[in-house]
Formats: sequence, C-alpha cells, structure tokens
Amino acid sequence: MQELLKATRALSDETRLRILTVLLERECCVCEVMQALEISQSRASRNLCILFNAGFLRTRRDGPWVLYSLDTESDNHVAVALVNSLEGLLAGNEITVLDRKRLAEAERVGPGCVSRNTG
Repeated sequence: MQELLKATRALSDETRLRILTVLLERECCVCEVMQALEISQSRASRNLCILFNAGFLRTRRDGPWVLYSLDTESDNHVAVALVNSLEGLLAGNEITVLDRKRLAEAERVGPGCVSRNTG
C-alpha cells in the first residue's frame, strides 16, 4: 500500500508526468530535461529526485553527467505498472509531443547548462 501511495503522490504533478514521458524516449541528464521541458535546473532536479525516491528512476554516471532513466526492472512493481500505463495515456498529448520534440534537439552541455535562461 505504501508503494502505491508514494508512487501516486509522485505522479500528481504535471512536471513529473512530463519528465517520465521524456524518459520514455531515452535516458537524460538534468540539462536535457531542463531543455526538453523548458524549466529551471532546480525544478528539474527536485522533480527527478521525487521520481527517483518513488521508485520510478535509476541513475548512472557518465563522466560529468548523472543520467536518469526509467527503472523498468525495479522491484517496485507499482511504479513499473504505472509507467507502462502512462506511455499509452500520454502518447498523443500536445504538451508531451512538444517536450519530445525539444528533447530531440537537447544537448548535454554540462555545468554551463544551469546558467542558461530556461525557466
């Protein structure tokens, strides 16, 4: 029951739903999430942390970047089931289509990305 409560609380925010939709495309660093959603570094990081703590994400380090991806092999079956449901529900959503389009043009720019005016 606690897993379900934590997961549904994490999904009760538009930004976090948009992040999950972007991560359905590919793994991303914070600066790519910022560019795709046109949000600030602090907002991206805060929401990625919430999703990670709710069991939706895993991380890996690649040089200076921490990359986030969906944890589809998680023991948290609630999170996996909810992500699988979201994929179909948000597929044609106008906002998420634009986010994915911006993601295709996003770049890993490293520490300089936090000084960009994105949100």
